[in-house]
Amino acid sequence: MTAPPCRRGRSRTLERVQELHDAPLAPLTTFRLGGPATRLLTATTDAEVVEAVREADAAGTPLLIIGGGSNLVIGDQGFAGTALRIATKGFELDGTKLELAAGEVWTDAVERTVEAGLAGIECLAGIPGSAGATPIQNVGAYGQEVSATITEVVAYDRTAGETVTLANAECAFSYRHSRFKAEPDRYVVLRVRFELEDAGGLSAPIKYPETARTLGVEAGDRVPAATARETVLKLRSGKGMVLDPEDHDTWSAGSFFTNPILTEAEFAAFHARVAERLGPDVKAPAFPAGDGLTKTSAAWLIDKAGFTKGYGTGPARISTKHTLALTNRGQATTEDLLALAREVVAGVREAFGVTLVNEPVTVGVRL
Repeated sequence: MTAPPCRRGRSRTLERVQELHDAPLAPLTTFRLGGPATRLLTATTDAEVVEAVREADAAGTPLLIIGGGSNLVIGDQGFAGTALRIATKGFELDGTKLELAAGEVWTDAVERTVEAGLAGIECLAGIPGSAGATPIQNVGAYGQEVSATITEVVAYDRTAGETVTLANAECAFSYRHSRFKAEPDRYVVLRVRFELEDAGGLSAPIKYPETARTLGVEAGDRVPAATARETVLKLRSGKGMVLDPEDHDTWSAGSFFTNPILTEAEFAAFHARVAERLGPDVKAPAFPAGDGLTKTSAAWLIDKAGFTKGYGTGPARISTKHTLALTNRGQATTEDLLALAREVVAGVREAFGVTLVNEPVTVGVRL
């Protein structure tokens, strides 16, 4: 992929912020896809972030916030407006209290907390992206979610025009969702605060069955936090979920689809479709999701609908390691990726009557 030319320049109002025009965005995403932005700013302090957002809002300029780029699908035509890359730094640990600047690399922050002997986010190791993105998506994996340890989120409220601090209860966390995701044009996350646990170097209780099996322990047991982290990293690597520039199976956004959550009626209809297609003895994965809801596995649905690991012949294919990851094999366009995603969604819907929902945020495109 040939990058379009860039012109370096200075903004008249943002003297300290790096500014590029006609700037490639693909290198800022884990998919390595997408066209250029009209203007790209890189902010390294909270003040610069707020200043850049205020300037764009005052001018009525479309604004795209970019952190680690691990949850973005940007259209081939790019972004007609200002892209703001948040590159702030800040890791502050006071006892069990942790504060991260939004631009901190998430997986590095997890490693540092484990080195400090603290528990609570060790099973979220290896997740690409920035700390500021974690509350937006309520990032979770291997039995942990950030909502369990986040105490406060400091954000710039574009509607009120001021910086606000939202307590955990105000963030409206749910499965891969939050107030920030529900109101994407309102809040810009600046800092995230956590309350971790000092368990004498041990992990939080292991909840995820695969992790427990791999560790050789029972659900609810604790292991050294470093061991839990290393185990999760190995599990993720085996599924192509740890970034590696040399491995196209990792040129993805991780899980492209969320696990469907079904009502009782929806699950009953789904169960009937499974029996009809696969036989009465086949049981689909089912996990209680509260309030009469049941969560099932998107990876299972994709596989049983005929989209196996490595599916595809073009430049965008399903990962050879995990059916939930759609990948850029090196020469793909965003349209190639979307065509594959649409094929998977249509196939799963036809087979099981369940509509998969994309996890990454789409910019300038839709499934």
